[in-house]
This record gives sequence, structure tokens and C-alpha cells, in this order.
Amino acid sequence: MFWVPLAEGEEVLAQARAAVARWSEGGAAVDPLRVRLATAMPEQEWRDAWKRHFKVTRITRQVVVVPSWEQHQPAADELVIELDPGMAFGTGTHATTRAVLEEMQALADAGQAFSSVLDVGAGTGILAIAAVKWWGGHAVAIDNDPVALAACLDNAAKNQVAGRLEATKLSLAEDAGRYPLVLANIQAHVLRELRVALCAAVAPGGTLILSGILTPQAQALAEEYVASGLRLLRVRAASDDPQWTAVVLEQPAA
Repeated sequence: MFWVPLAEGEEVLAQARAAVARWSEGGAAVDPLRVRLATAMPEQEWRDAWKRHFKVTRITRQVVVVPSWEQHQPAADELVIELDPGMAFGTGTHATTRAVLEEMQALADAGQAFSSVLDVGAGTGILAIAAVKWWGGHAVAIDNDPVALAACLDNAAKNQVAGRLEATKLSLAEDAGRYPLVLANIQAHVLRELRVALCAAVAPGGTLILSGILTPQAQALAEEYVASGLRLLRVRAASDDPQWTAVVLEQPAA
């Protein structure tokens, strides 16, 4: 779902349908005829409407997402993330977000731990918050949307990790740090644009998890990152929606 000025609606609808048609031709399970134009309802009405459908959700073996308006009694081993997305992306229920959390769960299950984490395109901050809750340490959440940054900070406070999570509008190039774990859940074309900067952000021996990638695009994108010097660990489709795929890579140790 995205918003455009009403006067541009028909033109943007045609462009969106054309783009979806190209994805369909590339093998994605999408139908351009299902792309529709609708008049937006008032923000408060929209927010109240979708809240009725956002419930307590188990994402991985440990991760449980609890909307701020719901109640949940956690089990001993659960990692509970209290979340109020507001207008930002990232409830954890979309396959792209779930795929990253599944890969993070795999790292945790393998006994890996990370003292610092970079989350690029952080949205609500769900991935950065999960990282801090799993491993402690410090997380930097980057997003170019002020609404997302506000939601990220609010959610960090709700989860009592505000002191260990920095939300910033700095660009990836401006950050210039190197992290043992880097997460980037954004569209494939943006991952291509950020390839050099993302590779540079991964510390020697560190891990990079990419998501937001349509499955037909995943292998080619992974090979571009390998050509930049990273080692491919796996390309894995999301468990609940195989049209989306995550890519996990590793920076060779120095």
C-alpha cells in the first residue's frame, strides 16, 4: 500500500500495474489486475481499522510480537517485542521481516552473539530491538523517514532498550562504522544501490542479512554481493511466503 496525490492516481496506477506485470513475467506470484486505486480514509480511522487485525503473533521459535494494545503472558524462553507501528513499516508479520527474524533466530540458535548491530531501513525498529533483546550490546537503526524514526524510538522505549538503540537519519555512508551484524530489509533495487556501502559496513568475519527481495531476483543479487568480496552462506525463501527470499552473506575475516 502506498499513497499518491489524487490527481496523479490514474497515472501511478498504470505505472504500478506495469511494474507488477514485469514481476509476474519474472516468475513472482503477483497479479497486476489486483493493483487497485482507492480513496484514502482519514488517518485515525485507518489506524483504528487495521488495529483490529494486528494481534499477538509468534514470528519465530522465540520471537513474539505483541501490539501495544494487546496483553500477553510470556513463556520463559520467549523474546517479546512490544510494538506500535504507527505509520511505519514493520509489524513483523510481513514475509520479508519474518525472513530476517528467522535468520536471526538461526544465528541465536547456533550460539552466535553480536556486540553491535546495524539495521538499515529500520522502519518500526523491530529488527534492531530484537537484536538488542537477544544479544544486548548496541544497535544503530537508520531510516530516511522521520515517521519511522519516531516510531523506532517510541518502540525502543516501550521495550526498555532506548539506552542501547540509536535511531538516526544519517545515511549509510555518513555512519561509516563497521558492525558484526548488518540487517537490510529494503527493496532489491535499493540493495543494489547500497551494495558498496553495505559491504563496507560489515566488520571482518561479520554477517549481512538482506531481505525485501523477490525470489526470482535473489540469486543474481547475491552474486553481485559475492563479486564485491562477501561469501554467500545461503539464499532462503521465507517460510510463510516463498515469493520473498532472504540472502545471508559473510565478510571474510581479516
